[in-house]
Amino acid sequence: MTSDLPKDARAVAFQDGKLQVPDHPILPFIRGDGTGPDLWAASVRVFDAAVAKAYGGKRKIAWLELMAGEASFQASGEWLPQATLESLRKYRVAIKGPLTTPVGGGIRSLNVALRQILDLYACVRPVSWVEGVPAPVKQPDQLDVVIFRENTEDVYAGIEWQAHSKEADRLIEFVNNELKPKNKIRAGSGVGIKPISAFGTERLVRMALQYALDHGRRSVTLVHKGNIMKYTEGSFRDWGYALAQKEFSAQIVREEELWSSMDGKLPAGKLLVNDRIADAMFQQVLLRPAEYSVLATPNLNGDYLSDACAAQVGGLGMAPGANIGDGFAVFEATHGTAPKYAGQDKVNPGSLILSGAMMFDYLGWGEAAALIRSGVAAAVSTKKVTYDLARQLAGATTVRCSEFADGIIAAIG
Repeated sequence: MTSDLPKDARAVAFQDGKLQVPDHPILPFIRGDGTGPDLWAASVRVFDAAVAKAYGGKRKIAWLELMAGEASFQASGEWLPQATLESLRKYRVAIKGPLTTPVGGGIRSLNVALRQILDLYACVRPVSWVEGVPAPVKQPDQLDVVIFRENTEDVYAGIEWQAHSKEADRLIEFVNNELKPKNKIRAGSGVGIKPISAFGTERLVRMALQYALDHGRRSVTLVHKGNIMKYTEGSFRDWGYALAQKEFSAQIVREEELWSSMDGKLPAGKLLVNDRIADAMFQQVLLRPAEYSVLATPNLNGDYLSDACAAQVGGLGMAPGANIGDGFAVFEATHGTAPKYAGQDKVNPGSLILSGAMMFDYLGWGEAAALIRSGVAAAVSTKKVTYDLARQLAGATTVRCSEFADGIIAAIG
């Protein structure tokens, strides 16, 4: 409850396009379902230790618990209470564990609902290897990408009708008889519509380009299936290039220009902007990962690419993520609730902990973020890790979720 918060704690503000972060910010958290409480109990200790070490008491987090998911439903009959949404809007920056997807009617997915209601239009997934984490590829250190996945359109805004339903039959009849496409829709098909807009594309690509420039990244790659879906994913590509040229022309070089007039040598301080077909990109992140730095994608492409990249560096247990809009952000564990392990203090808290490091970067508290990342690397180097890593790591000792956090905190000092 807000009444229990320290008197000097304040909400994060947003003014003139920038966050205003007090020394004692109020940050909401949602424990999550299944293993969520175990993950949060471990992670919050790491966060507090990193902040204390980095700032010597000058900065401190006031944590505010919010309700959502299964625990909320059992307590109030609501999966996503209005009070939770109001607090997320008020305090702007939050972090959460994994949430159950309700079975049956109502909300398709709580994660999707949060993204759409708060207009968190970019799912941001940095993927890089922590040395010592077991990986299925020979050179996991070559993969270091940040994926910007559009969060509000494409399949997330998809409208569909079941095969043989009245609506599907009417739509098929209209398309076949009125629009007269070259390839008619078969009778009895399930049908869907996936919207991709210039507005949604431009703001995502803008964020990806600005991030790349702010963080010294060398390229931004637009990933699409525009060779087939020319007016949705193909337009994503075209709108992305147009936005880059309009707003960043002095800072970018397009790939054709790089090879036609620069002999393939990118000038210092310039950002390469190129594009790749989605299926080819899937192969590229496996065979030539070092050539890619930032990816900007429609929703579905970013979904499978994020998980495929995470698999190369140890899996979702070590994959951080965030949902970011204009002045609002929710950081999250990127994996599921794993209910069979709930309450066992067993699962890897790495995803949520590294998402917390992302959160501190977003707040401008880079010192705390750096301590968390170095602490995770140091804990892994001892080979005292949770079961998901230990089973693939020769000479490893399996520890509990809380004990892995202990190792990170010991490394933070």
